[in-house]
Amino acid sequence: MEGAAVLKADVAVIGAGAAGLSLAHRLSGHLPGVPGALTPSVILIDAPPGPLRPRPRTWCFWESGRGRFDAAVRSQWRHLRVRPPAGPAVEADIAPLRYKMIRSDDFESLVSRHLAHSPNVRRLEATVDTVEEIPAAAGGGARVLMTPPGGPARALEARWVFDSRPLGSLPAARTTLLQHFHGWFVRTAHPAFDPGTAELMDFRTPQPASGLSFGYVLPTGPHEALVEYTEFSPRVLTASGYEAALRHYAADVLSLSLGDVEIVAAETGVIPMTDAPMPRRVGTSVFRIGAAGGATRPSTGYTFAGLQRQTRAVAAALRQGRRPVPPAAHSVRARAMDSVLLRALDSGRVDGPELFCRLFTRVPAVRLLRFLDGRTSLFEDLAVGRHAPVGPMLRTAVELPGLPRRAAT
Repeated sequence: MEGAAVLKADVAVIGAGAAGLSLAHRLSGHLPGVPGALTPSVILIDAPPGPLRPRPRTWCFWESGRGRFDAAVRSQWRHLRVRPPAGPAVEADIAPLRYKMIRSDDFESLVSRHLAHSPNVRRLEATVDTVEEIPAAAGGGARVLMTPPGGPARALEARWVFDSRPLGSLPAARTTLLQHFHGWFVRTAHPAFDPGTAELMDFRTPQPASGLSFGYVLPTGPHEALVEYTEFSPRVLTASGYEAALRHYAADVLSLSLGDVEIVAAETGVIPMTDAPMPRRVGTSVFRIGAAGGATRPSTGYTFAGLQRQTRAVAAALRQGRRPVPPAAHSVRARAMDSVLLRALDSGRVDGPELFCRLFTRVPAVRLLRFLDGRTSLFEDLAVGRHAPVGPMLRTAVELPGLPRRAAT
């Protein structure tokens, strides 16, 4: 790095996925009408095009009213549907909530337009090599060593560093399942979808030996939808396995004529569902945010709402001059309940499709969604829990403290 000037900033954000972009967005510009609010200088480090940059993907969440990123919402629904393996579907009106879908490229375009006019946020492309603490005697903070595309290595020194890159390996856990999926964005020659209703879980799919599977349909019009096959299970499938499962769901379950279906785009992903503790602080001045910082809800795989809570709190702390430790995205009680559910599913004590269908049948939809987002009171949690199979859940809860934590394989 000889001869290269060291970059300086108050805040360095590593990774321009949902978490990194959200934090940069919340820190950009001044806050008119907020006396004393600070405007920290920010450098957002995005990986160059290639394997380190995330592929396009879809994020879903629910909220009431207008949201911060509504301009990037591709579609939203007031009605949800859950289908059991056999029998009538469960219909749910979730007003005043809306189930919202954002595509990552739409989200990045929206935030990028905003950041382009920000006086305090700078973006650069580089591969981050290491992050190291700067001793307090030398001024404190952290140093990010990185390599821009086609250029020499450079250093960035910041008071605070927020790393949103995926973890190389998961911490040891009692239970780790994977939520893995393959989906098509399709266009049909004839009307095939109900654009007013999202199919949240369609259990009319062959169930794996361990875990559960379901179909997922997010229609954006009578002719267009995201059609997806999803599993919660210990291991991912092969590429041909996903293709076969999705073709079966689309043709045999949804009765789509594949000869008349245009596949516009595809997405594949894996989300760890684990009760492993996810450290958010990895140094005096270095923190993890997003999925790497525990924003994913272990029992559902939803991440977008959790990382918004995290980045909102971090941005508020930085603007107020406080130590910006990212908060836990989910409460201790919520994580404890998730640990029990994951173990019960993994051990086979609980039938996943039966459990989720029972909850959607017996619990008011808005309360259940608030429960899944960790926003219910203890009384409400108990009210939801009484509709779960109490015996298997209690046996699992008693068993958990004695189970060892093991590294994911």
